[in-house]
Amino acid sequence: MPLAAEQILEALDEQQREAAMSLHGPTLILAGAGTGKTRTITHRIAYGIALGDFTENRILALTYTNRAAGELRARLRALDAGSVNVKTFHAAALAQVDYFWQQFYSMNAPRVIESKANLISKAGEALKLRLDANTVRDLAAEIEWRKCNMLSLDEYADLISTRPPLSTLSSSVALSVQQKYEDLKISAGQVDWEDVLILTLGMLRAEPRALNHVQQQYRFFTVDEYQDISKLQQELLDVWLGDHSDICAVGDPNQTIYTFAGATSEFMHSFSSRYLDANVVELTKNYRSVEPIILAANKVVAQNQTMAALESVRGGGASLKIENFETQDLEAKAIAASIGGLLIGGAKASQIAVLYRINSQSEALENALSAAGIEYQVRGGQRFFNRQEVTGAVRLVRAEAMTNPTRAAFESMSAVARSLGWQAMPGDLQGPAREKWDALNALVDIADELGADATVAQLATELDERARSQHEPQREAVTLSTVHAAKGLEWQNVYVFSANEGYMPISYATKPEQLAEEQRLFYVAITRAKDSLWLSWSKRETSDSQRERSASRFLQLISPEFS
Repeated sequence: MPLAAEQILEALDEQQREAAMSLHGPTLILAGAGTGKTRTITHRIAYGIALGDFTENRILALTYTNRAAGELRARLRALDAGSVNVKTFHAAALAQVDYFWQQFYSMNAPRVIESKANLISKAGEALKLRLDANTVRDLAAEIEWRKCNMLSLDEYADLISTRPPLSTLSSSVALSVQQKYEDLKISAGQVDWEDVLILTLGMLRAEPRALNHVQQQYRFFTVDEYQDISKLQQELLDVWLGDHSDICAVGDPNQTIYTFAGATSEFMHSFSSRYLDANVVELTKNYRSVEPIILAANKVVAQNQTMAALESVRGGGASLKIENFETQDLEAKAIAASIGGLLIGGAKASQIAVLYRINSQSEALENALSAAGIEYQVRGGQRFFNRQEVTGAVRLVRAEAMTNPTRAAFESMSAVARSLGWQAMPGDLQGPAREKWDALNALVDIADELGADATVAQLATELDERARSQHEPQREAVTLSTVHAAKGLEWQNVYVFSANEGYMPISYATKPEQLAEEQRLFYVAITRAKDSLWLSWSKRETSDSQRERSASRFLQLISPEFS
């Protein structure tokens, strides 16, 4: 039996209820970390439907990752609002391109490349350059930044000298690689995910019939993580909205950490000036973390606070440690030993995470955890989606989606997995054979999560989105992750590794706006922890190193002893 409108509101606190009841016109929800952002927006949507103010099939809820979209869908189903369209910006745009392209241009829509990295590497090879993984990753982020800021290559060339350095590449070489990347992509008749947004925007502006269709279909918009919207995404959102202003934007200005990829909180800060009748609601009651963690988080952003400080609903005693060590290896070994103690005490490995600033820092932690016999997983889609059996399975799913797109997702995925050696139970498999089974089983689980009505075409899109957004399946293991990749996640026990100057903030952050972002990144790291938080730093990289390192300036904000 469907929930009554008042029943839906009963699950919310006073602040959340105020936000949920703001149904008409522009609404901005400033939701601090752990304050029930997802609960609030899903209950707001369900409440509007229950009252009859919202029409379920005319709502579009937009997210930035497939994981967030899946969470929204699951919660909306639980509130009897399962037919609401929940998509990432990219998936919503791609659906529109696929729907209209043949009608207006009498050809199939361009195919989205599986990975920028592969094409960037090919561009480097064409220019007789050998690009390492870090350089390729930096170039991919730079391409994303350029396109999200709607800059042509010529416009970008005029300001490339003001951009952060791309590894050891000179500005001219970096520009040449990007030009070759575009040439290779165009010659193959392909587009990247940012191109999908650009194509959608151009198509809707050029084709009034398509624009009218979209604006008739969608009337009520919800945008999650609004602090991360880019100029390109905002332009597309404005086109989707047209003359209407039924938009609910939700986010936390203290968690703007993706400006290197084109994200900006500018649109969040200017929301009230763009919409003079906007209703702005703040959520400040943190339900995630115990009080010492919240007090530390508030201190970190106190100087640049743009909304009220967080209040811990949980309370709780001492659960925050700041430790220092002679070397980074000793620091990693101490973390491994501490994690071992937690596991012996009954903690789940999947509820423990070690966070760090850059990917290369994981090596010391991997060595220490391996030596201690502790299973771990490095967060990031590349490791999972680059496994041979996974790439093979995804390729087969994609082929099935082209030939038989309406086949049930679970049926198709199960058949594909079985063709690659998977069976329903792992039996006595060990080592690499068990790892292969786990990987294929994770793909079957993804298909199952989509629901009985999902098609193989939807599954193919889901897998592509997960690979693009580095949303890899989780298993019962300690998580190692950069802070950027940890955003939006939470664990009971969190370790922040190498909270040193040079890492936090990163050495190349010298401008005030860059340092402010690094400070927000540190805030994000702290607020991932529910029950315990361990912050550590080391005096030297290795025992042979002559150069002493200092504690992060951000630790000074938490404890005066580091000043």
